[in-house]
Amino acid sequence: MRFVSTRESSLAVSLSEALTAGLAPDGGLYLPQQWPTALPDLPASAPLPELAAALLAPFFDEDPLAGQLASICTEALALPAPVVPTRDPGLYLLELFHGPTAAFKDFAARFLAACFARLRRPDDAELTILVATSGDTGGAVAAAFHRRPGFRVVVLYPDGKVSPRQAHQLGAFGDNVHTYRVAGTFDDCQAMVKAAFADEALRAAMPLSSANSISLGRLLPQMSYYAAASLRWQIVHGRPANFVIPTGNLGNALACVLARRLGLPIGDVVLATNANRVLPDLLHTGEYRPKPSIATLANAMDVGVPSNLERLRALYPDIADLRAQVSADSVSDDELRAVMQTSEARYGHVVCPHTAAAIRVVERRRDAGCERPWIAVATAHPAKFDSVVEPCVGHPVPVPPALAEILQRPSQAQPMASTADALKAALHALR
Repeated sequence: MRFVSTRESSLAVSLSEALTAGLAPDGGLYLPQQWPTALPDLPASAPLPELAAALLAPFFDEDPLAGQLASICTEALALPAPVVPTRDPGLYLLELFHGPTAAFKDFAARFLAACFARLRRPDDAELTILVATSGDTGGAVAAAFHRRPGFRVVVLYPDGKVSPRQAHQLGAFGDNVHTYRVAGTFDDCQAMVKAAFADEALRAAMPLSSANSISLGRLLPQMSYYAAASLRWQIVHGRPANFVIPTGNLGNALACVLARRLGLPIGDVVLATNANRVLPDLLHTGEYRPKPSIATLANAMDVGVPSNLERLRALYPDIADLRAQVSADSVSDDELRAVMQTSEARYGHVVCPHTAAAIRVVERRRDAGCERPWIAVATAHPAKFDSVVEPCVGHPVPVPPALAEILQRPSQAQPMASTADALKAALHALR
């Protein structure tokens, strides 16, 4: 399979080339040139790595990585992703926080690292992985690439705009992971990374790649847990699964839309955002108006310029078609607090603020008379947001062992101005 830019001015490339490049030369994002015409025979009851290998096989066809896809999936995706019931018979949670950094980003980051490790040749120059993070991506990528020979990770996060435990995690790796706290917003961090990729002199001086949600290597594996959840849901319930997905940069939600495009039994896909309501406003007005991001309790969704919207609009350029694919609701901080305060008693689960956004959107639909069951995607463990969650629930939240181990390490992040020149200077200094 070949892959092309959303901006249609770059040549088609192989999957391996698309993974390594991150962005297309014209600044666009890669999508398949042609979509599979038939859904592969998927083993619904198989472990996630086996199902993922079957699902992704058409995308790896004729690529150098094709023969290693099964081992990549085994290495990266052997993580629990259960759909669990709540005390409300109409609400289920897809728990994606059982990986080493307690966030859904672990699935895709580990997959991308496994691909890159297999593409690397002994005489290749060190590859620098640039990551802009609103909280969870950076930790997952750092963990996935930590101490892998031939790779350097550079993580940018907005200083003071991630949770204290997220900040500690981001700076706790060391070795080949370099972390910078940027005096700005996530959108600033994202713009700095994109500027680095657009700098031809910088890219000539050092090989660069991306591990943000703009990377095709993160988008593709995220389809796998939606495939597994929806296939098993259909077996048990005899109907398609409807998902409400917390979203900021739109990568996780886009993966669900793409899984449905492949023919998986997925019904409605609803985007849950915080007060950064660029996506709901687009769907309501038909006009895309990116805005400076607003700091909220659900900080990992504090995005005013969602990168993967470019992919979604390339697939569905007509606003009516886009509205047929997704809907979106915005949730206020007061609503997030209310859900976190009541979720343990009402649903039997303590939830992070991002999961709370998805639950609140489900509650609105239930209040409006919708009787269909919904799966809210639980994207991160609530212990990552103890400073927000614990005052709401009134007691400490147990910390998963893997996260506890990271929090025991020393942590350090260097300050950085929110400019492309500041990042460029830091990258040159690492050479």
